[in-house]
Amino acid sequence: MNPTPNSPDTAAAADGAPGTGSSADAPLVGKNPLAQLDAARSEAREKSEVLIEAMPWMQRFRGRIVVVKYGGNAMVDEELRRGFAADIVFMRLAGIRVVVVHGGGPQINAMLERVGKESTFRGGLRVTDAETMDIARMVLVGQVGRELVGLINHHGPFAIGMSGEDARLFTATRRGTVVDGEDVDLGHVGAVGAVNIDAISDLLESGRIPVISSIAPEVDADGNPTGDVLNINADLAAAALAEGLDAEKLVMLTDVEGLYRDWPDRASLIPEISASELREMLPGLTAGMIPKAEALLGAVDAGVRTAAMIDGRIEHAVLLEVFTTKGVGTMVRRDDYV
Repeated sequence: MNPTPNSPDTAAAADGAPGTGSSADAPLVGKNPLAQLDAARSEAREKSEVLIEAMPWMQRFRGRIVVVKYGGNAMVDEELRRGFAADIVFMRLAGIRVVVVHGGGPQINAMLERVGKESTFRGGLRVTDAETMDIARMVLVGQVGRELVGLINHHGPFAIGMSGEDARLFTATRRGTVVDGEDVDLGHVGAVGAVNIDAISDLLESGRIPVISSIAPEVDADGNPTGDVLNINADLAAAALAEGLDAEKLVMLTDVEGLYRDWPDRASLIPEISASELREMLPGLTAGMIPKAEALLGAVDAGVRTAAMIDGRIEHAVLLEVFTTKGVGTMVRRDDYV
């Protein structure tokens, strides 16, 4: 007797039950013992596991401030740029109050090359004369910031671009560096002296995503504006802003996998480290890595619970860092972090 269309035998055959010609040894999943773990069900379970893993992190970060420093290859690769913008909007829709701080090293280098001017770095920081400062200001505010605002706003009216000059978000004083025991004058390069969070707080309260270019007006020893504008290392600017906003987390995109105990041994990658341990490692880091490590340390020392340096060459690296347990780089935690 042939089974009727709605008979149990028909349902079993449709699910590939033993005796129907399908493999009887396939693993089973769910409450239905006849439901084999085929490709579609396997993919569904993997997606559900990711969503469940994200839940406690969504609970932790909802309503909190996360500062993200945008830089590295994620700024020049079109697919990564669009993926980063989508990550930021996802976080905003998940209830996180996101602030983005960006540099623009590759774009500044390209513009300097176009005008026939050489890029010079000392101690991991760009030597910035008056002409270079004008070019950096134009590129950061007029190109990089506007492009990122446009990418984010492709998903909705969220992003608002500004720089450290707007509403005197940052003020800065000139800084140098030390290379091989000698003081080096970096020109129009500054260290953030003060952060005025009022404008940022207003934007966050209205549901916006501030996108901030890392330049700042210079002030003298008495706090009076000098009329000059200074180039701020974006890592250090993001850390200062995270401190000022009492952020829950700082995330910095880079072109490396994270911090290494014994570079160039890639097996020595550090997934998580305490602030005190990183401070001991600081003198032995490479010149380009020191400003990033200083920014991470500065943030957690100032009260930010965790600060992470992640590999921005991985698509959707920000979401992986914020919403998964393992993350995709090196996370620095406060010594009292639980």
